[in-house]
Amino acid sequence: MVSHSRRGLHHLRDLVNEDQQGFATNVYARLFSIEPALRDLFGPSMTEMRSKFVGVIDHVLATIPAPSGQDELVDFLAQLGRDHRKYGITPEHYNHMYQALMDEFAAMMGADWDTETQQAVSQAMLLTTGVMRGAAQMAEGPAVWTAEVAEKFRISRDLAVVRLLTDHPPVYQTGQYLEVCIPQWPKTWRNLSPAIPPNEAGELEFHVRGVPGGLFSASVVKETAVGDRWTFAQAHGTLHIEPQLPVLMVAGGTGLAPLRALLLDMARRADQVPTHIFYGTRYPGELYDLAVLRRICATNPWLTVTAVSEHTEDPWWLDAVVTPTELGIEHMYGTLANVVVTYSDWSEHQVLLAGSPDMIESTRTRLIITGVPARRIQHDPLT
Repeated sequence: MVSHSRRGLHHLRDLVNEDQQGFATNVYARLFSIEPALRDLFGPSMTEMRSKFVGVIDHVLATIPAPSGQDELVDFLAQLGRDHRKYGITPEHYNHMYQALMDEFAAMMGADWDTETQQAVSQAMLLTTGVMRGAAQMAEGPAVWTAEVAEKFRISRDLAVVRLLTDHPPVYQTGQYLEVCIPQWPKTWRNLSPAIPPNEAGELEFHVRGVPGGLFSASVVKETAVGDRWTFAQAHGTLHIEPQLPVLMVAGGTGLAPLRALLLDMARRADQVPTHIFYGTRYPGELYDLAVLRRICATNPWLTVTAVSEHTEDPWWLDAVVTPTELGIEHMYGTLANVVVTYSDWSEHQVLLAGSPDMIESTRTRLIITGVPARRIQHDPLT
C-alpha cells in the first residue's frame, strides 16, 4: 500500500508538471467557482501567483513520499501560511482550496484515481492546508501595517530614494526585506529591503530602481508621492553579521540597501570586526550612496569601502554629483565578481552578497572556487 501511494503521488506530480499553467489555472477556476469573492483578494494578474502555487504543490508532492525533508516542508508551509495573511485569507478559505485541489487531481488522474491514491493525496493536501491555516491563526502581530511617504528623491531617471514614517517601530530585523504593497498597484506585493535599521522614530528608507518591464518598480520611481500610504506585511531574510570573523560585503546597485542598514547598525558599537564593502554599478554616476558610506568610514576605522564600476565614463543622461576620487574612496573598474576575487584572499572572511541574481551567483561561484567555504556566504533567495 505504501509503495502504491508513493507511486500515485509521483505520478500526480508528473501530470502537474506536464502542464503547470493549465493545472494552476484549473485549480484557481475551481476555487473561484466555490467562493467567487476570493478572486477580489488578489491582484489583476494571477500569472506570478499561479507560478508560485505550482512550485508549492510540486514541492509537497516531491517531499511527502521522500525518505526525508518532511520537517523542513512543515516549516516552509507554516511560513507560507503566515505570509498569506496579507491577502485576507480566512480559515474557511483553506477548506475551499483543499476541495479545489482534490477535484482537479481526480480529473487529472481519471481511471488511476483509486481509493488508495485518493487517500494518499487527501492526506498530503490536508497537511498542506492544515499547516498553513494553523500557522496563520497562531501568528503574532498584525497581518499588515502601514507607513506614509514623507520624502522622495529622484536620484536618476530610473532610481529613487523613498522615506516613510509609521506610528510605531517598524516590524523587521536589520538586514531583512519586507513585503510591500503601494497604492498604485493594490493587491500586488513586492519585496524591498530597508536601507536603515528599524528605529523607535518609525522611519523607513528604500532605494528603488525601475527595472525593464517592472511595472511596480517603475511606479515607485515615477509615481510615488509624499502622502502615499504603503502597506507592509511579513519580514523575510536572515542576513546578519557573526561577531568572530572579518566581513566581506559585495553590493550591486540598490542591493546596497540591506548591507547599508547592517553597516549603520554596526556603527552603533565601536568593537566591530574589520569589514570591507565593494559597492558596484554599471557607471560611476550610479554610485549614488558613496557619500553616506564615506561618512560611516570617517568615524569607524574598521570599515573599508571600494567603489566599482563596469564603465569608466558616464552616459550623457547621468551626471555624477561627486566622484569616488573626490570622496577619497578607492575606485576600480570591472565586474564586481572579477574585482572582488582578484583583490585579496577572502577565505577567512564571512561574506554577504546583495544585488541582482546574476551578480550574486557569479560572485558566489568565483569566491567558492578561490577557497571561501560556501557555508560562510550569505545572500537572500534568488528570484
